[in-house]
Amino acid sequence: MSQPTATTAVIIVDHGSRREASNEMLLEAAKAFRASSGYAIVEPAHMEIAQPDIAAAYDRCASQGATRIVVFPYFLSPGKHWKHDIPALVGAAAERHPHTEWLVTAPFGLHPQMQQIIADRIQACLAVATGAAAGGCDVCGDGHDCRLSSAGHA
Repeated sequence: MSQPTATTAVIIVDHGSRREASNEMLLEAAKAFRASSGYAIVEPAHMEIAQPDIAAAYDRCASQGATRIVVFPYFLSPGKHWKHDIPALVGAAAERHPHTEWLVTAPFGLHPQMQQIIADRIQACLAVATGAAAGGCDVCGDGHDCRLSSAGHA
């Protein structure tokens, strides 16, 4: 595995949302990745709707001295945004920084650790819903969304 270098930056990009809590989650994900990854330059970006957008994140990476920018789509599946939209937006942003090179990685997809994440989410929600655990998780907060519903009573 390649080791992070001072000139390699990472942009973690999601779709962007009108819901501020969703946008904040990406900021937290980027912050946590920066703290754990060894990459000195990690920037969040939203593909659309919210700021910072991909162009702003790319500019920030270049202004911090990055010459290689790796864009990670914070998406589950490889769809149109991964195949076309994100590369087009990154390419347009890169034109202002001819000294840089870039690539867009695969999204989460069928990464082997996804099965463990799915199992963890199910177990945590069931524990709260059945009263076996108090609280919630990093998404639900207080856990009020983790409750069992009867058929026809969602």
